[in-house]
Amino acid sequence: MFMSCGDALVDLFSQTSSTEKHSPGDVALAGHVGGSPLNVAVGLSRLGNDAAYLCKNSSDFMGQRIAGYLKANRVDMRWMVPTDLNSTLAMVQTNPDGSANYSFYINNTADVSMQMNELPAVLPDELSVLNFASYSTVVEPTCSALLALAAREKDKRVISYDPNLRPSIEPDMDIWRDSFRQFSACASFLKASDEDIHTLMGESVSLENFAVDAISNGAQIVVVTEGSEGATVYSSDGRRARSTHISIEVVDTVGAGDTFQSSSLHYLQANGHLNGNVLDGSSVDLQALVDFAATAAAITCSRRGADLPNLVDVNSALEAKAS
Repeated sequence: MFMSCGDALVDLFSQTSSTEKHSPGDVALAGHVGGSPLNVAVGLSRLGNDAAYLCKNSSDFMGQRIAGYLKANRVDMRWMVPTDLNSTLAMVQTNPDGSANYSFYINNTADVSMQMNELPAVLPDELSVLNFASYSTVVEPTCSALLALAAREKDKRVISYDPNLRPSIEPDMDIWRDSFRQFSACASFLKASDEDIHTLMGESVSLENFAVDAISNGAQIVVVTEGSEGATVYSSDGRRARSTHISIEVVDTVGAGDTFQSSSLHYLQANGHLNGNVLDGSSVDLQALVDFAATAAAITCSRRGADLPNLVDVNSALEAKAS
């Protein structure tokens, strides 16, 4: 069983068309439930896993849509805490190359309001992985609550972490660096994009050195993603593997990193590498892992928004690639 924790919001995508007439005051938006760790939970469920979500969720109509989306994707919501606070909103502008710019409306909203005393006192024994990511790891009081949970549970189950920086929410990089230091110290599985690494550590930092340092701090598997250039996975026994090239037509990159995270965790579980709630990096087929996750992420990039693939989608793409 997997549990992802943190962000729960609605992405609002700007809609423009050169063929339609608009008045100067028109604002066309299309919304979809999102949030980095929420996408990971959905992705894990779509790949056939038991997945749960831990967050504080609004009772407003956006929060009801969030709950409905999780239910439709068979995500266990027993650990979601209700509140009357409003839902977080993210305004998303897609660029010509498929990348996305975000503006967040997050002041005193539901998913950043979780208190320490609202954490579950006990988690089920069958829970093998806790996943943390993005702005919920830096915005108080949720970040302190989630960090306490990660520290409390790190010796009982695998901690998965992706910093997934959102500087528009928290522009102070020292806060992100402190959060990264504390969460990564708990993590057995760590994924980070090259952009986030350079923002955190400086443009001169070597991606390889970043991975080596993370492993020396206790991570068993570290993945560094580089957008369309691919990804490299590093293991605690000194091995590494680079994803093979995938040719796709990119619609947008929303949810690609979350797909990589969820599909990596799925691969580790499905192939017996999470035995006794412990991750052993030395036993993992790194090439198979990185190619599985990169293929899943590519499928998401070929779709609009964070529409994560199911297992049939990924296996079909891998078979087509091999033929």
